[in-house]
Amino acid sequence: MRQFGLFAFGLAFFFSIHSSLAQGAYVPYDRDYYHKVERYEILQGTNNPFFNSGYKPYRRDILAKYLDSLAANPEVIQSKADQFNLDYLSQDNWEFSEREIPASKKPFLKSLYRQPGDFAHYEGEDFGIHLSPVIYLSGGTETDNDRNPARLARGLVVRGSVDKKVGFYTYLTTSEVFFPSWVKDYAEYNGAVPGEGFWKEYKDEGYNYFSALGHVSFQITKHIEIQVGHDRNFAGEGYRSFQISDFSNPYMFVKFNTKVWKFQLTNLWTQMTADVFYDRGRPTDGRYPQKYFAYNRLGFNVGKNANLGFFSSIMTDKINFNYFNPFIFLRWVEQQQGTPDKVMLGLDAKWIFVPGMEVYGQFALDEFVFNEFFEIDGDGSKRNKYGAQLGYKYINIFGLRNLDFQLEWNQARPYTFQEKFEHQSYSNWRTPLTHPRGANFREFVSIFRYQPLPRLDLNLTGLYQYFGADESTEVNWGGDVLKNRLEDSPTGLFDNYIGQGVENKVIQSNLTASYMLKHNFFVDASHTFRRRTAQDLDEPLSSHYLQLAFRWNFVKPDFNY
Repeated sequence: MRQFGLFAFGLAFFFSIHSSLAQGAYVPYDRDYYHKVERYEILQGTNNPFFNSGYKPYRRDILAKYLDSLAANPEVIQSKADQFNLDYLSQDNWEFSEREIPASKKPFLKSLYRQPGDFAHYEGEDFGIHLSPVIYLSGGTETDNDRNPARLARGLVVRGSVDKKVGFYTYLTTSEVFFPSWVKDYAEYNGAVPGEGFWKEYKDEGYNYFSALGHVSFQITKHIEIQVGHDRNFAGEGYRSFQISDFSNPYMFVKFNTKVWKFQLTNLWTQMTADVFYDRGRPTDGRYPQKYFAYNRLGFNVGKNANLGFFSSIMTDKINFNYFNPFIFLRWVEQQQGTPDKVMLGLDAKWIFVPGMEVYGQFALDEFVFNEFFEIDGDGSKRNKYGAQLGYKYINIFGLRNLDFQLEWNQARPYTFQEKFEHQSYSNWRTPLTHPRGANFREFVSIFRYQPLPRLDLNLTGLYQYFGADESTEVNWGGDVLKNRLEDSPTGLFDNYIGQGVENKVIQSNLTASYMLKHNFFVDASHTFRRRTAQDLDEPLSSHYLQLAFRWNFVKPDFNY
């Protein structure tokens, strides 16, 4: 995989020096940020012609072109908050905008913050670089938690381009954190900090870790682009994803994006961490087993207001050059070799059926036997494994400007993301590569987003989860993606149903108010209520978590799992 990455890197560089196309780095995936972009498309009622929203992140230069196209559109710029968001997003990608983006009225020391979004920058004909600090400071209190949750993160983000043809991005931070109780329990159970990977102990109950993300991207031809990096990806229109999500640790990848007419083909090849060996309950500096993941998604517009995407993916514990073909059905290739690897197939879709309203969904299939899938030959087949999603977005609900609503249902049958061979589960660094819950669950998520003032965002997220858990490490009811689906299962081939095992129910709500003091500098105040009931608990576990945070060029943490 390393040799393939170097080959692709060199090939892309060779082509890029012959290209005259502008090229920008990618915008890190942030749900709040990306919602501000996607709500414009839903308000217009048509697919935007610049990028396929079913795969994220987006490239800065392409996003800037899309924002330029909206500048004089009264369908989407309906309020002061809409105009503020457009100016904010454009300012964040100002070097690629064809409009005149205002510079800072009072630069700091004349040379710093000449543009509101950059601490320091240089933009020339041959080279551009943008540098900004990263800071996150939070403190809070949680009922029945002896250690108050808190976090301190600091670092640096650098992005830019060379010859307007090669885009690059680097993000470096170091963090010390004390998590809320349920996040700490999740990290202790999996032996991994979600989204971070390698960690060290910090004052007994805390975690310390270093984050390093980065990529280089090239436009090979007018329609084909390559990205080589160490980061996360996200597929779908929802809050969750059953294809590939941003929940797990970053990983090395090579990605091709080919956009022609109404079609966008995404090919992703990655190297991931299959498992982690622990010494005294924590990661060591040893070498961890690796595994390899290939993913193809073809998305295309149907008419003016719908989009379909079809994907196939393979997880394998060894390099297999058969999976490097970007234009082949991966399941067929895997089948020709005796089905040795973990295969997922499925689709995603969205439909903006009227301006302001969108329905979307996903379906990811692990194994299919017709009679058992439709329960003709037996109920609750273990081979009947899939994840499904259905969602709805309503922008400016009931005509109230900048009040948006999202409702989403997710479920995954037991054993969906497990595999019978070692190091082939749908996971990375001991965390699920898709939904945080893994499998054997149902979930409802509702989100209200309101922007009463241009600089103030209110977010109310509620979720309900019903899932089955394992009573011990020696039992496998199908929810833990790290376990072998053929081992320690109390059931046979049939009679497997969502919620089997130790039945759990979780109700959680999170209310957050975010105020932007300066560009990308926010003050967040939040309250989280969580209540879990389970068969093995004498009484429900309830907690209230209050938090105040300051963040600067930092993605707001998400503890909704």
